[in-house]
Amino acid sequence: MPVRILATVLLGVALAALAAAPATARLRNDRPPAIVPTADYTRRADVKEFIAEVAARNHYEPAELTRLIRKAQHVPAVLRLIAPPTVTFKRSWAAYRQRFLDPVRIAGGAAFWEENAATLERARERFGIPPEIVVAIIGVETLYGRITGKFRIIDALVTLGFDDPRRAAYFRSELEQFLVWTHDSGIDPLTVLGSYAGAIGLPQFMPGSIRNYAVDFDGDGVINLRDSTADAIGSVANFLAVHGWQAGAPTHFNAIIEDHDRIGPLADAGIEPSFSSADLARQGVIAMPAAPAGLSLALVDLPNGDDAPSYYLGARNFFVITRYNRSSFYAMAVLELARALREERAAP
Repeated sequence: MPVRILATVLLGVALAALAAAPATARLRNDRPPAIVPTADYTRRADVKEFIAEVAARNHYEPAELTRLIRKAQHVPAVLRLIAPPTVTFKRSWAAYRQRFLDPVRIAGGAAFWEENAATLERARERFGIPPEIVVAIIGVETLYGRITGKFRIIDALVTLGFDDPRRAAYFRSELEQFLVWTHDSGIDPLTVLGSYAGAIGLPQFMPGSIRNYAVDFDGDGVINLRDSTADAIGSVANFLAVHGWQAGAPTHFNAIIEDHDRIGPLADAGIEPSFSSADLARQGVIAMPAAPAGLSLALVDLPNGDDAPSYYLGARNFFVITRYNRSSFYAMAVLELARALREERAAP
């Protein structure tokens, strides 16, 4: 069905405003990086060890790895952007939700769905993932490909892998995945741009996810998450399917809390579903509407700053979305945006 004229006009106006906004008003993934020349990384002992190990594991020429990493630049902005907040603040689901359920994202999602309806339906048939879920993830991640990041990936991953000890092992692993992926794909690693954390393309896949879950969904023989909308759609759907998405199963329920003093153990158990409706009822938690018998659920506790938390019961499919981004806020934002997109598309 055609996207409503009003939504299209609204999208155009909002996008123009976004483009005209100062850099501080945009998503931080899209800020141009401030690159400061640094001493040659390859002179460092830890980098030399990394090069030797990667070369041995992947039959990669050490000289070529050295050449590439020698061209990597330290980017101070990467460390600033990834650092935990220095000022204590209270997380708020209501504020987080508002960031993603805005007119721009809803109108843009309706247009994206309309333009890619056939591909989204093909992804549903192959992987069992509803179109609105795929569209919502791409919408939350990059505003449907409009904001994919302007950091050179090799700079971001080298900076994080060797200058940020908190998660150095993870980012060194992703740097290895990036170097192997670009080598095997015939891509110049010095030209790939993405987020400050090293995520790439419309769905913001890390290099390891590209190698493990990305698919060639447009049939051209190449996986391209930066320029192929079809590959992005297929790859998001494949990621969710591989992580256990259950086609046709519910994602979550509203939770009625009859006794807040008894829910501590339920919240502490985490978001992987492990409780039956009967287990929850014994602790004074009721699913609305009623959950099917035999369905495992988890209590999802979303803080709202100084206000009362919001509570939901997450099913397996809710947990699967948190494998994409390990945040209950993120998963619920995806589901709320998906609902809004479904309603927008169904409107006359």
